[in-house]
Amino acid sequence: MAKKPNRTARDVLYELKWREGKDLRRAEIWYADRTRAEEYKIIKGKEITELGRGYFLSGDSMLPYYKILRIVYDDEVLFERQESERKTAK
Repeated sequence: MAKKPNRTARDVLYELKWREGKDLRRAEIWYADRTRAEEYKIIKGKEITELGRGYFLSGDSMLPYYKILRIVYDDEVLFERQESERKTAK
């Protein structure tokens, strides 16, 4: 699955969850986290319990899609936020 222009992080996660032959559990979601030295956290797709309209649930946390920096699936980057957009995600 190659990167397509103008796809949002939510679009990519929904595709991995619902498209036949894809598996959200195999994805890695790089998520902006100011509390960490590296400023991001990697969430495994298998940790996602729900995909909502403006957020997703992981454990007991409700996380907004706009803080997703990158989505990797089987070593392929499917989504990567542009540098200019990253400043608003922090």
